[in-house]
Amino acid sequence: MAKRGQVLRQWSLRAAPWIGAVVLWYGIHASGLVSASLVPAPHQVGAKFVELLHKEGLLFDIYVSTRRVFVGVALGILAAVPAGFLLGWYKSAHALANPMINFFRALPPIALIPLVIVYFGVDEVAKLVILFYAAFFSGVIVMYEGVSQITPLYIRVAQTLGASEWEIFRKVIIPLTLPHILTALRVALGVAWATLVAAELIAAQRGLGALIQNAAAYFLLDVIYVGIICIGVVALIMDTILRRITARLLAWQERASPLR
Repeated sequence: MAKRGQVLRQWSLRAAPWIGAVVLWYGIHASGLVSASLVPAPHQVGAKFVELLHKEGLLFDIYVSTRRVFVGVALGILAAVPAGFLLGWYKSAHALANPMINFFRALPPIALIPLVIVYFGVDEVAKLVILFYAAFFSGVIVMYEGVSQITPLYIRVAQTLGASEWEIFRKVIIPLTLPHILTALRVALGVAWATLVAAELIAAQRGLGALIQNAAAYFLLDVIYVGIICIGVVALIMDTILRRITARLLAWQERASPLR
């Protein structure tokens, strides 16, 4: 009984912010402070969601955007992990590449769209390049910061016990860097979803970013709300899945318990 009450309390705490957001949304819609035509009510957005789902292929748009983000993040992290490891582990690599990494990290992906179109055209590759760019530079910074904080004590202990370089890499370095790899993946995933609309500015016919852009051209605010909410929900689902995978893979790692 106590366990059931605890579960109910946890679900109530999780649902409370969403219920509060919907109530606030209805309040703003009904208050008259903002024109009701500029703030569609939640039930109107819900009705438009159902309509787009059944008649306009919204599910396919979600799939297209999710696939783009997944591929862009996967490629970005595959490149960011070794790059971040080199920057964090070797001082010479850090001194050589860090200024350039920080230079490109400061450039917003949307500023590169004209050059991406020139060099890669307007096909799918161009959109993936933008997402790769966003994922790589966010991931490489997380990897660098994490790897640079690893204490050499573990390496020296393994060497003292007679471990070979391969054993040190496999049994010491990889477990120590795994939390940073997973953190880099989560950060890159969030940045990629935030960059999605910019990526789909490049002549995209389908996708949530394209849906929002097309709706903005015709001032279809309820469609814009649907696109924004879909991006947030899909990103939240992907992050939740990744957090659960992280919890399983890092079950050995001691973590501070949250305050109750």
